[in-house]
Amino acid sequence: MKNILVLCTGNSCRSQIAEGYLRHFAADKATIYSAGIETHGVNPQAVAVMADDGIDISAHTSNHVDEYLAVPFNYVITVCDNANEACPYFPGDVRRLHYNFPDPAKATGTPDEVMAEFKRVRDMIKIYAQNFIAENVKKHDSK
Repeated sequence: MKNILVLCTGNSCRSQIAEGYLRHFAADKATIYSAGIETHGVNPQAVAVMADDGIDISAHTSNHVDEYLAVPFNYVITVCDNANEACPYFPGDVRRLHYNFPDPAKATGTPDEVMAEFKRVRDMIKIYAQNFIAENVKKHDSK
């Protein structure tokens, strides 16, 4: 069983969306965590945009990375540049990956325009998560 951490600045949007998709695609093949360098609470628009795609993240909590320093992670995925720069050291054989997704919480405009940005970023994260699980979890699990 692989342990995977998704790390972002506030653990409110991008890391929460990624956690939801990674859990969905990994099923019972990995344990997925998400955390932030800070905690900002789970963004209600992230919950709504995920619900639109059939994934319920409404019970997710915003956690600080320090809560997981003792977990033996196989992968740490940073989803914003700030978290990548501030990521603490995790001991052991940890593979760090980074992808700087746009922050949908910074979207401006009408409510429809803001939600369109949330959907755009959600779809980017969905593809990333699906590919990550296929390449790093399920592929190795079949050996």
